[in-house]
Amino acid sequence: MTSATDNRPLSGIRVVETGSLIAGPFCGQLLGDFGADVIKMEDPEHGDPMREWGSTKPQGYSLSWPIIARNKKSVTCNLREPDGQALLRQLVECSDVLVENFRPGTLERWGLGYDELSKLNPGLVLVRVTGYGQDGPYAQRAGFGSIGEAMGGIRYITGEPDRAPSRTGVSLGDSLAGTFAALGAVMALLNRHRTGRGQVVDSAIYEVVLALMESLVPEWELAGSRRERTGSVLSGVAPSNVYSTADGAEVLVAANRDTVFVRLCEVMGDPDLADDPRFSTHHARGERSDELDEIVGRWAKGRSSPELLHELHDAGVPAGLIYTAADMLDDPHFRAREAIVRLVHDGLGEFPMQNVAPRLSATPGSVGSLGPELGQHNDDIYGDLLGLDPAYREQLGSRGII
Repeated sequence: MTSATDNRPLSGIRVVETGSLIAGPFCGQLLGDFGADVIKMEDPEHGDPMREWGSTKPQGYSLSWPIIARNKKSVTCNLREPDGQALLRQLVECSDVLVENFRPGTLERWGLGYDELSKLNPGLVLVRVTGYGQDGPYAQRAGFGSIGEAMGGIRYITGEPDRAPSRTGVSLGDSLAGTFAALGAVMALLNRHRTGRGQVVDSAIYEVVLALMESLVPEWELAGSRRERTGSVLSGVAPSNVYSTADGAEVLVAANRDTVFVRLCEVMGDPDLADDPRFSTHHARGERSDELDEIVGRWAKGRSSPELLHELHDAGVPAGLIYTAADMLDDPHFRAREAIVRLVHDGLGEFPMQNVAPRLSATPGSVGSLGPELGQHNDDIYGDLLGLDPAYREQLGSRGII
């Protein structure tokens, strides 16, 4: 299944992924990027809905599916039927990790709970990704990433202060849940190396969002301070904002640290500003952020974005354009580090996508294949790996099990 010469860190680890959409499959994507042999089980009739999702579908192809299903093998399996459940049991016996994002209790209802599966494979790591976790009063609620973002706190503090809470333009909660799930899977595998036993990884969307919330909770309980929406800035942090340039571009300048602010004042041609009591300390700048933004904004508006960025970079002031996809594809740093990787899509030709992160110096991850066709690897997995004879596989197909 995995090349004998594959030196990626998870080479030799077999993962069965039964999830759909983003949260569970993003965990599988990350594990596959670093060498795990990921077998994705999909409904025989429709497959993962991500095969069809996307607001832009050139020639009818989803542009999301090739990315989230990269490095994976696809088999079809109706897990609602006993014979489909039997196939999963056989795969679990020869696998290391099972990833699922069903509502809590679904696996147990099918006779596939961890108590049962661990009897077949005591070293199995079961990764469970849900909105609210496996227990607690909300466990049985339907949970999407957006709801987890709201409950975890990030929605309340995102957006302009005079408007309703906003969201990021990606499925942040789902991807965070998948990221923490992958981290949990690797930690559980390390523990298994010491003990020989697997365990359950419980990744709840609202909790992984909460993990990003810095000091939001003690700020409220211990200081009586509630974080509010602050738009493009952070309260008390200045100057750190987006400024318009003479050519209509938007440049983010982050010069809130004392030493960096001194450099910004020098490049602006007003070194005395750094000693002005209104702006000479971090706290003072935070208190007068609007006034300071006007000063920096007037200066930025008198320069083109290339001129502005050149001056700031030379002075050691952190700054950068607000990038779009077009900027990324045209950027020499992206090219030098191969941040965008290109594979060949059967219907669309050259297909660009984000490369693997993070980078490992000795055993880096890689992208070897785009998302597969539905059931593309049924013969490889059910025939070569599990040894099911062709007649039985044909029977399962005729009955809609695979």
